Amino acid sequence: DGDCYGEGGNHLMHAMRRNINVKLFVHDNQIYGLTKGQASPTSMEGMVTKNQPFGVFSEQLNPMALAVALDCSFAARGFAGDGEHLKGLIKEAINHKGFALLDILQPCVTFNKINTYEWYRQRVYRIEPEYNPEDRIEAFKKALEWGDKIPIGIIYRNNRLTFEERMPVIKDAPLVKQPFELSKLETTLKEFY
Repeated sequence: DGDCYGEGGNHLMHAMRRNINVKLFVHDNQIYGLTKGQASPTSMEGMVTKNQPFGVFSEQLNPMALAVALDCSFAARGFAGDGEHLKGLIKEAINHKGFALLDILQPCVTFNKINTYEWYRQRVYRIEPEYNPEDRIEAFKKALEWGDKIPIGIIYRNNRLTFEERMPVIKDAPLVKQPFELSKLETTLKEFY
């Protein structure tokens, strides 16, 4: 969560917007666990950490609402404590054509004493089968659910053109796998001098 939503936030937003064919599985433990318990973008407001002794002053980032706002073509949330359900979400994300964000709620048992497995088990629920993830308005509503009830499942899906489909030169293969023709390069270079 810290690396993707904090340090990598700029790249994340544009990857979603462009709809590049990448699958991103975020281990969201709501804290910087590897750097000894600093607050992350998804840490709850008021949470006391080693470097926020008076509590986190910023509002908590909502990755699902951000994904829906940016028209991410696949946005889902899973819970590490529900392995069977999470496995299904991982398969769905992998099979999705375009950018897929899977936010995995995964407690940090060392540094986050608030968002524990028990805390999540009391709140998470599987999204109802009749829910339509292609309805963007309903997806926003579902994405904004947090607190006493936290939905897990596919929040939003929009099967739109991928970045690769919009770029004819890379539609069939990435540039690195295409044959290189020196004569074409020389012709192009001559246009500039």
